[in-house]
Amino acid sequence: MAIAKAERLMNLALCLLGTRRPLTKRELRSSIEAYREAFGAGIGTPSGDEAFNRMFERDKDDLRELGLVIETVEGIDGEVGYLARRDSNRLPPITLDAEEAAALGLAAKVWQQARLAGAASGALQKLRAAGMPLAGDGEDYDAGQPHSALEPRIPTHEAAFEPLMLACRDRRPVVFDYRKSNAARPEQRQVEPWILECWRGHWYVAGWDRERKAERVFRLSRITGKVRSRQGKFTAPVPDHVTVRETVESWAGETATGTARIKLRAEHGYPLRARALSVRDLGDGWDELEIPNGHGLDAWLVEFGPDVVVLEPAELRADVIDRLRAVAKG
Repeated sequence: MAIAKAERLMNLALCLLGTRRPLTKRELRSSIEAYREAFGAGIGTPSGDEAFNRMFERDKDDLRELGLVIETVEGIDGEVGYLARRDSNRLPPITLDAEEAAALGLAAKVWQQARLAGAASGALQKLRAAGMPLAGDGEDYDAGQPHSALEPRIPTHEAAFEPLMLACRDRRPVVFDYRKSNAARPEQRQVEPWILECWRGHWYVAGWDRERKAERVFRLSRITGKVRSRQGKFTAPVPDHVTVRETVESWAGETATGTARIKLRAEHGYPLRARALSVRDLGDGWDELEIPNGHGLDAWLVEFGPDVVVLEPAELRADVIDRLRAVAKG
């Protein structure tokens, strides 16, 4: 149904843009295939004509909301016609300064997988076709310049990324199997996905967990199997602004409630060292660090494997050991 409506709106827009004179409802009804199939080419039953008028008014309002300027013109015979003049619907010339053009070029290089790579590449090609120089295109954007030497990347290796991205865009519920870091087997989760965000090299999706009836954040690398779409609408309201990063940070020890002491192998664990409150050389290739301790720190420490040993508090040490045992059991 969504595809049929989009095609109908596109055909209506093309008709209004392509005409040199205003077209009446009757002419548009006979010219656009979707209207002909639904209501016929001419005047029909009163109920059918009323239904066409309602659909046409909705389509016209939708096009105006999308930005198309549609003029209403009354003819000599008193019949109303419609057209969209090309000069009224032409975008102004694109002008970017050097910094803005460089930022666009770098942003397009971020996406290297999934459908976003094609969209970013297509956008750059259209800008170049319009005569807009971008990073790497000319002497003003030489590869030796600092801004073009940057090569940002956001990895999207998880198979769950693309179906979840589309589900977030289309507001579709999904079902997937999810294995928590301290669980031996995955569990099925029914989620209404809101938004995706990359944090510390990992992708997370935030949404509404239908079974738990609460907001949840899921790490994509822990999703097993396929992400399956479900029919129906969201049952919970989508927040105006979902800050996944803040939620993930609070679940990953960023909201500190105390401190912890750990042993860390020398030349390892640089993210932990960046957050350390103090570092002491223990010799034999080990350092002792004092780091902020908060909810979820045990899950983060497990990722460093044998390079980290928790000294205190005892509760944190026990939680890390439990998680490692669960991972060992498969």
